[in-house]
Amino acid sequence: MAMTPRPRKVALTAHITASVGWLGAVAVFLALAVAGLTGQDAQTARSAYIAMGLTGWFVIVPLCFASLLTGVVSSLGTTWGLVRYYWVVVKLVITALSTVVLLVHMQPVSYIAGIAAGADWSSGALDGLRTQLVIQSGAAVLVLLVATALSVYKPQGRTRYGQRKQYEQRTLSRATDAAAPTWAPAPGNVTAP
Repeated sequence: MAMTPRPRKVALTAHITASVGWLGAVAVFLALAVAGLTGQDAQTARSAYIAMGLTGWFVIVPLCFASLLTGVVSSLGTTWGLVRYYWVVVKLVITALSTVVLLVHMQPVSYIAGIAAGADWSSGALDGLRTQLVIQSGAAVLVLLVATALSVYKPQGRTRYGQRKQYEQRTLSRATDAAAPTWAPAPGNVTAP
């Protein structure tokens, strides 16, 4: 069911806003992870990890779900459909997998944020986990950039379902054209008496 132009624009605006916000928030998260890993004093690292916990749960996770939901709504309301084109399917898979990975990834983020908020924090604590957060955040930025590029370039290629729907639409269009009376003037060819 295709949406009318106004709801389609609202849905698309919501999707772009959530997706770009998600990418930006992950970039900030990466900057905090780098600051936490390379910070020269314990206070900088502690602050970065506490901020990462807050940013993750109150910005990144909600934007992730908003991007997923608005993407599904937008695709269902347009001619692109949810499973008609490979680029939409790949983007959906990327977003769904990223959502799952994010939720798993938030457990160690919460752990390190809790440790950083405690009194026993030292600048050398949890070096392996701190490095892992930088690597995973960098990978998340790259994955979200791939999803963004798919939205911009929209590579060609229909799924089997999309090909079948296109065939059905063409067949229906031809049948409608063939059923039009031959005595009726073509649109635009009506002359005034």
